[in-house]
Amino acid sequence: MQAAQRARWAVAAMFMANGFVMGAWAPQIPLLMPRHQVTESVLGLLILVLGIGAVSAMLFAGKLIARFGGRAVLSVFSLALIPVLPMVVFSPNLWVLALFMAVFGAMAGCMDVAMNAQAVEIERKLGRAIMSSSHGFWSLGGFFGGSAGSFVIASWGSEVQSLLTAAVVAMLVVSAMPFLLPAEPASPTGADAAMQSGGKAPKLFPRDFHVWLLGFLALFAMVPEGAVLDWAAIYLQKELGSDVFVSGLGFAFFAGAMAIMRFAGDSVRNRFGAIQTLRISGLLGAAGMMGGALAPYDWVAITSFALAGLGIANMVPILFSAAGNHPRLPSASAISIVTMVGYCGILVAPSSIGFIAEHMGFRPTYAGLSLLLVVVALLATQAADADGARRLPEAQPA
Repeated sequence: MQAAQRARWAVAAMFMANGFVMGAWAPQIPLLMPRHQVTESVLGLLILVLGIGAVSAMLFAGKLIARFGGRAVLSVFSLALIPVLPMVVFSPNLWVLALFMAVFGAMAGCMDVAMNAQAVEIERKLGRAIMSSSHGFWSLGGFFGGSAGSFVIASWGSEVQSLLTAAVVAMLVVSAMPFLLPAEPASPTGADAAMQSGGKAPKLFPRDFHVWLLGFLALFAMVPEGAVLDWAAIYLQKELGSDVFVSGLGFAFFAGAMAIMRFAGDSVRNRFGAIQTLRISGLLGAAGMMGGALAPYDWVAITSFALAGLGIANMVPILFSAAGNHPRLPSASAISIVTMVGYCGILVAPSSIGFIAEHMGFRPTYAGLSLLLVVVALLATQAADADGARRLPEAQPA
């Protein structure tokens, strides 16, 4: 039990490191356009390259975990994440930038699958859900990465910010690696138990409608998150007249609000259940995105994005928990599928948002994205398996 408790904080550090990199990346995005003299459409293609790298890596992450173990995969890719932001920032030309964007996505993507799989293993060891609070540490990392990153860029420049980001990530992942759980969960259940009893290995693309539906619901929840991550700073600068520092606060406050709600998420799910929590969260997130679209001033948009963060916060953790408790697929396989499809929303879809926003503007784009969250709210019953983690008996203190 003590090992599981230590692993719980180790995986929290991994989530925070991943979120810190993504938060630090957000205020760097507008600077790529003047540095490489590109338009929103070209920037959208670069973001698409990052997303393709991530999703392609996620597709095989479950196989890597099955072969080498979650701790090994998480350790390797967390170390590989350390230099990616400086690689992007110091890229001398557009072709090198595109290559490093793909590397950035691949490293972050594999790390993401591995740390979610590690969180499911820890849930089984502890006998209680930790997924929402684990994602809370990702959001907390995003808040610090975005807010501190904006300040450092405004004060000392983008190059210094990228190097400091790498140093912070290195400190977090190196300190956490020794305390991660070993490869095999303590007491596999369901599809995992069948696998260890000699069942067939899962297919790369399993024929299970429900796991793919969970993936697309995660995608619908993540598209608005990706739109805030990649485009809020540009929206605040171009349409609401914000400076560099204020424009970086759009995602920072979104991530901060997500962190607050995610730390409360496990308790909220215990009280109201996964279905009701997902339904209310979707409607709240939709209201925040619509508020951002209609905002007359930058501070109203930032406040609205924070409201959207409160709503979106627990949607993805609930869907990932539902995948981790899937009755017909091993956890690593189901999480890999749901993560791969879902993260198209935060990594691939924002590239198309660039094209749409360039021709239609950001306001109608953000208004349209609020409808995706309404769809998730309407289909909340599909995440009922997430309550499998909630119904586990409470672990006794070590």
